Amino acid sequence: MPASARLARPAAALLSATARQGRPAASRIYQAARKAHTSSRSTGISSRSSRPVLQPVALPQIAPRGARSIFIQTENTPNVDALKFLPNHRVLPENINTPFIEYLNPRSTIAPPYPSPLAAQLMNIEGVTAVFYGADFITVTKTADANWAHIRPEIFSHITEAITSGQELVTISKRETGADGQEIAEEADSLAYDENDSEVVGMIKELLETRIRPAIQEDGGDIEFRGFTDDGFVHLKLRGACRTCDSSTVTLKNGIEGMLMHYIEEVKGVHQVTDPEEEIALAEFEKFEQKLRAQKGPDAAPSAFEKGAIDSAPA
Repeated sequence: MPASARLARPAAALLSATARQGRPAASRIYQAARKAHTSSRSTGISSRSSRPVLQPVALPQIAPRGARSIFIQTENTPNVDALKFLPNHRVLPENINTPFIEYLNPRSTIAPPYPSPLAAQLMNIEGVTAVFYGADFITVTKTADANWAHIRPEIFSHITEAITSGQELVTISKRETGADGQEIAEEADSLAYDENDSEVVGMIKELLETRIRPAIQEDGGDIEFRGFTDDGFVHLKLRGACRTCDSSTVTLKNGIEGMLMHYIEEVKGVHQVTDPEEEIALAEFEKFEQKLRAQKGPDAAPSAFEKGAIDSAPA
């Protein structure tokens, strides 16, 4: 065996022993470094620097300034063809005296004194015949053959868009002028106190305002006082959902007339006033009723809309 080989063996053995002795030390150093790194990660401190590092935090999204949240509720009315929408926002401007505004045709939505872009959009929906604004609700009336399942989504869309965009629901425009060139006075609340009213008329208005109007507004409508005659009859006009409701006869006779006659002995009855346009509509409806009776026979039940079913008086 060469001498170099005999010298290499003890050297190799010495190196191997030294390496075995160094392994535990290196292992201990590695474990200590790993533990320090892990603990620094858990506390949010970077191992590269002793300074703390801020961790990113997800911030809540903030709605853009000017955006409004809206939750629209709907309520059924006694009139199956009328639906009441409550947008949780004021509908009528606070600086007008009238307690309601009613749009019965597209032209009225752009005519002074109270044009309404929203009412114009609602009247353009197929099947919608009238839009009624109360202080904090909107009543939409449709034709008998229209389906709420088709109309309601469009109504929701228009109301939501108008309110969330901050659009004025009612604009106050310059009032129309009469033949003498002077502006026509703003239509005031017919139930408002008037110092020129007689004692009986004052009591009638107070009962209508405190006892009857709230119930009618709950049904998506309102009521107008049109006068008190010398023979003791109160002339009234129902508005909104109550204007074309089948139960309007019951409302007038059993509700309003009964209460007024009970508390005010001068009252002998209640008549519903109809405008010329409504007289034409009633006449057309009467013709339609006659055709139905001719088809169904003389024993067919009359409709509540039939002329004569509701006591009427000329406007």
